[in-house]
Amino acid sequence: MIELRYHRPGSLEQACELGRRFAGSGAFLAGGTELVPDYLRGRETATDLIALDALPELHGIRIDGSVLRIGALTTVAEVAASPVIADWLLALAEAARLLGSPQVRSRATIGGNFCRAVACADLPPAAIAGGARLRLVSSRGERELEASAFFTGSRRTVLEPGEVLAELLVPAPVRHSGTSFQRFALRRGMALAVVSVAARTVLDGSRIAGATVVLGATAPVPLVVAEVDGLLRGQRASADLFTRAGLVCAEVAQPISDIRGTAEFRRLLVGKLVPRALAQATARAEGRVVS
Repeated sequence: MIELRYHRPGSLEQACELGRRFAGSGAFLAGGTELVPDYLRGRETATDLIALDALPELHGIRIDGSVLRIGALTTVAEVAASPVIADWLLALAEAARLLGSPQVRSRATIGGNFCRAVACADLPPAAIAGGARLRLVSSRGERELEASAFFTGSRRTVLEPGEVLAELLVPAPVRHSGTSFQRFALRRGMALAVVSVAARTVLDGSRIAGATVVLGATAPVPLVVAEVDGLLRGQRASADLFTRAGLVCAEVAQPISDIRGTAEFRRLLVGKLVPRALAQATARAEGRVVS
């Protein structure tokens, strides 16, 4: 039995200082939907819990010029229900709607979904596909980085001792662009993703001007398949083209075999979900599909 000490700072500055002080024994507590199960599994051993719920600057969704700011303590339920997020980055809202159960979504936070850095997390691939950046705060100051650069391995991130993920920064959607999030799980509710795919396409007339595909649950970190953009750029959208993109992604994927599926099964799923995501993203870019 681990004896826990509970800290509830009243400011972000205090939270960062506590995180730095307890660098070897502390953990930040947001919704706790991943942290608490990690204690039960014996994976988490931190003895100092630093609760962030009293920090208003980490909550909320707001538009700031050409950037949508999503506080790290915004719950997954709020992300799923937000018309603003659906308008700016529909794939992120879709991913949020599929995460866990209503009870989990009401507690889980978007920041926690990033910071626990679980390979099958739903929100990071969608955020990365939309070009999101992250604002990190510590007692030494602030820094921003691309969401794709946040993860360094399974359950590992670039966060330094005492550093807090404060916000996700989502750029305004480009005209004639669309996104999609596709996910396969073993059942409809309360199931982890076996494979997930987030896609974004940008059109210039009848041709694809840019494409992004991010795979989830197929590598230790969300996997951006850079080859897709080169394959699709300048081409007319077609089922055959998107199928070829799916095959490329299946080759690039780095899946493992576990109780939810074999590596071969996951590669098969990648090959099926990528064309589906690209087709829906493109249809949305064309204005043919809005939901």
